[in-house]
Amino acid sequence: MQEPPQVGELTPPNRTLMGPGPSDVNPRVLRAMSTPLVGHLDPSFIEIMNEVQELLRYTFRTDNQWTIPVSGTGSAAMEAAIGNVVEPGDTMLVPTNGYFGGRMAEMARRAGGEVVEVDAPWGEPLVPADVADAFDEHQPDVFGFVHAETSTGVRQPEVSELTRIAHEHDALVVADTVTSIGGVELRVDEWDIDVAYAGPQKCLSCPPGASPLTLNDDAMDKVLSREEPARSWYLDLSLLEGYWGEERAYHHTAPITNVYALREALRLVAEEGIEDRWERHERMAGALKAGVEAMGMEMNAPDEYWLPSLNAVRVPERVEDGQVISRLLEEYDLEIAGGLGDLSGEIFRIGCMGHSARPKNVTYLVNALGSVLEEEGADVDAAAGASATGERL
Repeated sequence: MQEPPQVGELTPPNRTLMGPGPSDVNPRVLRAMSTPLVGHLDPSFIEIMNEVQELLRYTFRTDNQWTIPVSGTGSAAMEAAIGNVVEPGDTMLVPTNGYFGGRMAEMARRAGGEVVEVDAPWGEPLVPADVADAFDEHQPDVFGFVHAETSTGVRQPEVSELTRIAHEHDALVVADTVTSIGGVELRVDEWDIDVAYAGPQKCLSCPPGASPLTLNDDAMDKVLSREEPARSWYLDLSLLEGYWGEERAYHHTAPITNVYALREALRLVAEEGIEDRWERHERMAGALKAGVEAMGMEMNAPDEYWLPSLNAVRVPERVEDGQVISRLLEEYDLEIAGGLGDLSGEIFRIGCMGHSARPKNVTYLVNALGSVLEEEGADVDAAAGASATGERL
C-alpha cells in the first residue's frame, strides 16, 4: 500500500520580486485573502462583486458597465477578450513587435479567426501609418495591440490615433493592458478602446487568479449577437453576463479569495489616486533607469516609449545573463528575468510595479545588480549607479 507523502510545512523563500511579474504583494492584500470564505452567491459576496466592478472602472478609467474580474490569470482575461470578440471567419490584425502579439495571434486562430499582421521590429512601437496601411490592405474586423509590451519594455504611444484608424474601418480594438493597468497612464474611454484585458499580479500587486476585463457597448453587442457561441464555455461572456450582470445567476464558482485580494489591491489604488500612482511608478522607475544608465548600461527602449513598469536593460558585453539572474536569486533573494523571443539573451527584464515600486526595492536592486555585474567582469561602475539612483529617490 502506498505510504502518504511526507510533506512539511509550507515555507516559500522571502524574495524581492523585481521581475516581469508577479510583484511584491502589499500585506493588506495578503490579510484580505485570509478572511473567512462566503459563498459565491452569498448576498455579502454580491456586494463585494459590485465594489470590485466599481473599483475596476476607476482603475481602467472607464464607465463601461461590462467590467469584471475573469476567473483565472491574465491569459484567461486575454482569451475571454479575443475568444468572444473574434468569431469564426473574422479577420484580426495583430502586431509583430513583441511576444504577446504572437499570443494574440494564437488565440485568434483558435477562435476560428484569420490572422493578419502589422509589422514592427521587436522593441519598437507600432507606427500609425503602418497600421492604416494594414487596414487598407486587409480590412480586419478586430485590431489587437499591446499597450505595454512585457517582452521588450516598450510602451505604445499614440493610442488614440490607432483606435481612430480602426474605428474608421468599423473594427473593434482589443488592448493588452496587462503591464500598464495601475502603473502607467491608461484611459480606456478617452482613448476609445473597445476591449481591454489585464492581469492583477503586475502593477496592481495582487496574486494571480482574478483578472480585469472591460468591454464597451459596441463590443458586448458583438458578443451577444454571435451566430455561434464562443468555443470556451467557461469564458463565454454571454453566459458570464448572467453572473456579473444584474441577474447574478450561477455560472461557475468564482475564486472568492482572489476576488477579496483584488478588491483590496484596487482599494489601495483608489486610496493613492490613480494619477498619483502613475506618477510614483514613473518616479521610482526613473531612479532605477538613472542607476543602470550611470553604471554604463543601456535601456532597450528609447525614452519616448520607455515603459516604467518594465525596464528592459541591455545585457553588458562578456556577461551571461542567466548567470547574473541566478546569482541575484541565490545570493540576494532578488528576482529579475531575461529576454524572450528575439531578445532572448539580449536584455534583463526588470519590473518596477505596484508594491515593488518603492525606494527600498529600487535601491536594493541597483546595488545588488551592480555588485554581481562587477564580479562577473562587466564593464560597469556600480558605485556611480548607486549614487545616481540615490539622487533620484
